[in-house]
Amino acid sequence: MIAHPDMAVMTACHSPAGCELLEQGYTILRGAASASLIGGVARDLEPRFAATPFCEGGFYGERTKRFGRLLIRSPLMGDLVMHQPILDLAELALGNWCERIQLNLAQAIELHPGALAQFPHRDQDMWQGSLGEVEYLVNVMWPLTGFTETNGATLIWPRSHGVAALVEQPAEPPIVAEAEPGDAIVFLGSTLHGAGANRSVVARRGIIVSYCLGWLKPYENQWLAYPPEVAKDFSADLAALAGYAQHRPNLGNFEGQCPSVLFGGYPAEPLAAVDALRPDQGALLADHIGRQRSAHSERAA
Repeated sequence: MIAHPDMAVMTACHSPAGCELLEQGYTILRGAASASLIGGVARDLEPRFAATPFCEGGFYGERTKRFGRLLIRSPLMGDLVMHQPILDLAELALGNWCERIQLNLAQAIELHPGALAQFPHRDQDMWQGSLGEVEYLVNVMWPLTGFTETNGATLIWPRSHGVAALVEQPAEPPIVAEAEPGDAIVFLGSTLHGAGANRSVVARRGIIVSYCLGWLKPYENQWLAYPPEVAKDFSADLAALAGYAQHRPNLGNFEGQCPSVLFGGYPAEPLAAVDALRPDQGALLADHIGRQRSAHSERAA
């Protein structure tokens, strides 16, 4: 399930990986995906890697290629995006702060020889909310090739997340997140990280999938990346994760209804707006309306 019945979800470590993610700011799931799945995705993305130009600017990297919209570039990407142990970790980290999580981006990255180390950063800085308490997103790096210290494996600063993100200098040096295809490198949006320098003679390829609070504006505009005529062919859960669901109360609606109504085409007739409330809000509303109706009945009698 993507949605929670109540926003006040108590965070607890339900697994060693969950504990490590919350305590260290990152965890690595070894062998999380099958070789056939990762290999299939890699083959599907090969033409796009070849056609994509290098990025412009020092942050993205002038020896780096990036492209998104991965759910339309490989039919296998849905399996990675909906990977249940990963979703469980995202829910664990983010569930205190939202009614449902959403897909933030699905992006492929190719780091070429000569690429400089990326500027260390925290992805939560995309948003200007309060820091040190709320977690805004969870990142998952899926290697398509081996990640090594030589070819620019992601650098992660342990325990640089949460309140520690308010400190200018991290207390510990970074670790090199060496990993193989099938492994999943998971880290919080408040965790300091960055790609290493590629000092090898081959390109390093990977996919980053991230999940954020359902009420945030995501990095990748999902409704443009996957318009209704595309998203209608997704599974119901994947479509909801990609933005075709309301974040209660009433956020992200189309004419007062769930945007999935567009899967049948743009309605020819006007729509009636329909409440989309959390259970606690629904109970308060029912009491409010009930008291008024009772008073009205008493006056009418």
